[in-house]
Amino acid sequence: MSTAQLTADAARLIGYGLRPRLVPARDDAYRALILRARTDDEFAAAVQAVAAGLDLVVLEISERSGLVVGATEDSVFALRMSEYSRRAGGEGRAAERVVHALAHLGAATLAFPRPADLANEAYLGRITVEGVEAFVREAANRLAAAAADTDAGDVAVDEPGLEAAWRVYARRAQTGSTGDGRKLATSTTGIVGKALNFLADQGLLVRTGDERGGTFRTTPRYRAQVREAGVVMFDELLRLGITEISDGSATIAVGWTAGALGEL
Repeated sequence: MSTAQLTADAARLIGYGLRPRLVPARDDAYRALILRARTDDEFAAAVQAVAAGLDLVVLEISERSGLVVGATEDSVFALRMSEYSRRAGGEGRAAERVVHALAHLGAATLAFPRPADLANEAYLGRITVEGVEAFVREAANRLAAAAADTDAGDVAVDEPGLEAAWRVYARRAQTGSTGDGRKLATSTTGIVGKALNFLADQGLLVRTGDERGGTFRTTPRYRAQVREAGVVMFDELLRLGITEISDGSATIAVGWTAGALGEL
C-alpha cells in the first residue's frame, strides 16, 4: 500500500474518532479501521503520526469506545473553558466558568469513585444532577469550614487558587426559579445540569432518565478520557475526606492545581 493511501486511511480513522456519538458497532467501515489499527503496527504508527500533526493525542483504540483522542493546548480542536461555557448555554463569565469546572470534576469523581472503576472496561458509572451538585457543594462547605478553623482570611472571588474556586461555588444559589416558574439556569443545579447534558451531547454520558434532575450513565469513551487525563478531583477533596460521600474510596492522584485554573 502506498504511503499516501496509508495516510488517507489513518486520517479517515481520526475523522471517525472526532464524531463523538459514533461507535464502531454502528459502522462497519469504522470497525474495520479500528481492527486494523489494533493489528497492523504500520497503520497504528500512521494514525499516531497524523494525530500528532493535528495536535491530537490518541488516548485509546478499542472496539468498545472506538478511537478516543484528546486535544493539546495548541490544537484547533481544543475547547477553551470560555468557549465551552457559552456553548453550554451560559454567559461565559469567570465565576460561571469556575462553577462549570467544579461540576465536571464532581461528575468525574462520582462516575469513577475508585481506581479499579477506571481500569475496568466494562464498568458503567451512574450519576445524577442532584447528586453531583450535592457532592461539590459539600466539598465547598467543608473547605470553608477548614479555612475558618485555621483563621484563614476571606479569599477574593477573582483570586487564583482552589479556595477561591470553592468559594465561588458555595456563594452561588443552589436552586431557584424565574418569574415564570422556569428553573434558574445560573444556579449551581442548573449549571451542573448543563455540564452533564453537554457531556451527553459529546458522547461521554448517556441520559437514562429525569429523576433527581436527570440521571446519566457513563460510556467507554468517557472512562478513557477521565483515566488518561488523570484528573478526578482537587487535592482538597482528598485532604478533606470528601470522597466519603461517594460509594467508593477514591485514591487517584490529582493533576489539577491552582495554576490549572488560570484560564477560568
